[in-house]
Amino acid sequence: MTSNVGPTVRRRRLGQELRRLRQEKGMTAEEVAEELMVSQSKISRLENGRRSISQRDVRDLCRVYKVEDKHLVESLMQMAKESRQQGWWNAFGDVPYSVYIGFETDAASLRVYEPQILPGLLQTPEYAEAVISGALPEAPTDQLAQRIQVRLRRQERINDPASPLRLWAVVDEAAMRRVVGSPQVMSAQLEHLVRMSYEPHITVQALPFDMGSHPGMNGQFTILEFSDESDTSVVYLEGVTSDLYLEKLSDVQSYSMMYEHLRAQALNVEASRQFISAVARDHLGRITQS
Repeated sequence: MTSNVGPTVRRRRLGQELRRLRQEKGMTAEEVAEELMVSQSKISRLENGRRSISQRDVRDLCRVYKVEDKHLVESLMQMAKESRQQGWWNAFGDVPYSVYIGFETDAASLRVYEPQILPGLLQTPEYAEAVISGALPEAPTDQLAQRIQVRLRRQERINDPASPLRLWAVVDEAAMRRVVGSPQVMSAQLEHLVRMSYEPHITVQALPFDMGSHPGMNGQFTILEFSDESDTSVVYLEGVTSDLYLEKLSDVQSYSMMYEHLRAQALNVEASRQFISAVARDHLGRITQS
């Protein structure tokens, strides 16, 4: 039941197993909560893997579900222990999107659509700093520095020589045209984007304005896929104060279909490189004109 994955995926696997045991017992989350004298929301959070699961929680739930297989109980208890281990991001303090980072760290591949900013995993330090400081104008300097460090640390995942993350990014022209930081920053960022697109595990497609309306006009989304078949795909929707994680098969299929349409409407890889390079030159032209 265990493998070399991080605490976020471990919590998710454990939560799925606990949900399966509850359903086999024919109990609702409300009934379990009443039996343990806890809130129903706690049971839901334990099952969706969004919070740490203690060994005591596992023991109590196994008692309620009358699990007689001692080996299963021991295995679940061990999973609970391992799921409480800290990920690398914990060293940076309170990171608001730590659940996503946990998923990203263990994912085998990402499919990303970005309408407003360039993908975080492909950002230069200067662009990342400008994006984060612009998005959090009232944040203290140390918090901004923390966010920048975390973003750059995340990029190690796509540069891992042993098992690099497979990344497919469809990027809207708006994200390329928006002057973040300065024209110099944008030009360097777009040139970096083109260079990264030559990596065998990275695909970048540009979605120009003249392609018209498309399925991604409702906003950014990311589809995370994992190497272990037991870990179903997750759709991540980033919010201002909270994020949304969709795991139902029907939701994942809907977003996967949307992504296929986006890929079909976007420029092919080579045309995308030419397009991005042209936008980079436009930014350089602004410098000359000024």
